[in-house]
Amino acid sequence: MSEGPDTPPFSTVDINNDNRDDEDLFASAVQEVSLDPEVNGAREGLEKVTISDAPPSITASLSSPIMEEIGTERPNNIIITITEPQKIGEGMSSYVAYRVLTKTNMPIFSKHEFAVLRRFSDFLGLHEKLTEKYLRSGRIIPPAPEKSIVGTTKLKMASTPSIESANGTSAAGSMQSQFVERRRAALERFLNRVGQHPVLCIDPDFREFLESESELPKATSTSALSGAGVLRLFNKVGETVNKITYRMDESDPWFEERSSRIEALEVCLRRLYGACEALAGERRELAARTHDAARAAAALSGADLHAPLSRALSHTADLHEKIEQLRLEQSNTDFYVLAEHVKDYLGLIGAIKDVFHERVKVFQNCQHAQMQLTKRRENKAKAELANRPEKIEQATNEIIEWESKVERGQQEFDTISRVIKKELERWDELRLTELRAALLRYLDEHMKHQAQSIRYWDAFLPEARAIK
Repeated sequence: MSEGPDTPPFSTVDINNDNRDDEDLFASAVQEVSLDPEVNGAREGLEKVTISDAPPSITASLSSPIMEEIGTERPNNIIITITEPQKIGEGMSSYVAYRVLTKTNMPIFSKHEFAVLRRFSDFLGLHEKLTEKYLRSGRIIPPAPEKSIVGTTKLKMASTPSIESANGTSAAGSMQSQFVERRRAALERFLNRVGQHPVLCIDPDFREFLESESELPKATSTSALSGAGVLRLFNKVGETVNKITYRMDESDPWFEERSSRIEALEVCLRRLYGACEALAGERRELAARTHDAARAAAALSGADLHAPLSRALSHTADLHEKIEQLRLEQSNTDFYVLAEHVKDYLGLIGAIKDVFHERVKVFQNCQHAQMQLTKRRENKAKAELANRPEKIEQATNEIIEWESKVERGQQEFDTISRVIKKELERWDELRLTELRAALLRYLDEHMKHQAQSIRYWDAFLPEARAIK
């Protein structure tokens, strides 16, 4: 199976060892940085070296207060391709495994190229681990594909599913292969987005996911019907209610303006996604009608005794069969190149909203701590008026404790605000680059389809004019 639509050719990535010594020192120096609590989980497996041993450019980058600023100084050279989906087992206990091929020159990996087999639940497990570690600190976690109980069940129960190509020989086989191809491409985009993130890419769980040849522990919590899945559903309901019922008095105009822009962008993208899906469906329906026309022309060519006309009708049938395939390819271009890309960005907008909500939760905790501190100060004042030394001492200790919590809460709020701003700046840059690439590829594909259609008709025209 070919690489996903969003995956650039690996030939564009410069893999060489010219600066590997400096990169090794850089990766090792990351272990010594104590700039952000979340980085602790991403330091395992790196060789220790003091910052003073690093090259000057690296030492300068390590002085930054935000971890991802290190990464933006040195872009990640890593390309991840998912190929060869294969069904393992039979019946409801079966699953589809994907071959994950990684090519990189990042020194934190043991090799330049390696491949492993992973099942869908492994991808969901990785996303869950990254979310637990980094969402709280304001990182935008690239979304993993959603579970589809209906699609998965149909695939499990199929006796001989065709998952090698998006063009199945039967309607059921085609539906199954399209489902697997959509999931494969979405998983590939998910891993590449994680790999390009300057903090997530050095996470030990991500490295284990890509490198470990052994089977990963089964992520049972990702099952939709498990106890953890049900609990997760209730938590989501609670989070949704909290988002609806609580409105934070925003003091930062940057966040107020950016939230409005995100909401407007989401509305436009949803409208575009619906239009692209409808367009792909209409093109597929047009291809089906073209197929009917081809069959009718073929039947008519056999019934007409006039040889030149019969030959022209036969060629017309052949022409419509070719046009049918072109329209199917156009439908796939509408769906896989544009619609799926738009759907990805709807998921990313959901991830951005999640970090915005995390910031609101941190603000709520800070406000709660401030309220408790005010209450403790009032209690101390009452105790002093009542001349109760034991209550005064207790209130004083509690004031010191809550003052510390307020200070920590404010620091956490300032930190998550700063990280979110940096994350969104990075996301804006990537969004423009990826959207431009997707639109150019979409237009290029359709121009090729139209040019091929013209060639088909030009080749048929002399045959039509020869009818006498």
